[in-house]
Amino acid sequence: MVKTGLYQRLDTAAAVLRDAYSRGPIPPLRNTVAPNDGNAAYEIQAINTAHWLAHGRVKVGHKIRLTSKAVQLALGVSQPEFGVLFEDMRIGDRGSLPQGLLLQPKVEGEMAVRFRTDLTERALSPSIVRAAIEGAAPAIEVVGSRIADWQSTFADTVADNGSYFVIGDTFQPLVDLDLFPCGMVLELNGEVVSTGAGAACLGNPLNGATWLAQALAARITPIQAGDIVLTGARGSMVALRAGDTVRVTIGGLGSVGFSCKGNS
Repeated sequence: MVKTGLYQRLDTAAAVLRDAYSRGPIPPLRNTVAPNDGNAAYEIQAINTAHWLAHGRVKVGHKIRLTSKAVQLALGVSQPEFGVLFEDMRIGDRGSLPQGLLLQPKVEGEMAVRFRTDLTERALSPSIVRAAIEGAAPAIEVVGSRIADWQSTFADTVADNGSYFVIGDTFQPLVDLDLFPCGMVLELNGEVVSTGAGAACLGNPLNGATWLAQALAARITPIQAGDIVLTGARGSMVALRAGDTVRVTIGGLGSVGFSCKGNS
């Protein structure tokens, strides 16, 4: 099938993003996608997701970003954004990030949840979502940007979908765990560099998970049993350099960490 018009431009943009890992960071996609054009940006993300699935990558869940109101205001948007997690994006607890996997890496402390049931309905409440969650674990999102100098717009962030993640080995039930004040400490080389609470994630991580479940159901790509979801950053991003060691502790859930080998 011959691709024409807008789809051809989006397909080309998707290929440029894929090639950035071998060629280096690229300029923002402003000539193809308007800064706040979420529909076009998600189409680019979907094109690359389909490409990677066809090449054998395995999808294991989703991530939520831009859950902070301050970050939303800075980008001129009023909602978070979401992306896809692949199994080969996972770094084991106390593992290492190999050389060349990410461009311009930074880290965020988060909480991950794993779902026990599908969420196919568009009308959901945090209580319904909580009941569908098998458990939670401390997590780190290792965020990369294929956009030069992190000059990303909302659309660039959605289209890029570039990150790895680290999750604790044990998912603990949410019984008796108050997610609103649940604190996060991010340590870089043993020094505390970022802190936050569950309230940073749209007021509560369950609010973020509910927003995501509704958004995915509307796109006919609903959350499925076994899916992992990163619920959003609880504190500021921190730049990552070669040799750095990162550890994140979440109140009531424990700690998780990794080291950076050969990235800069």
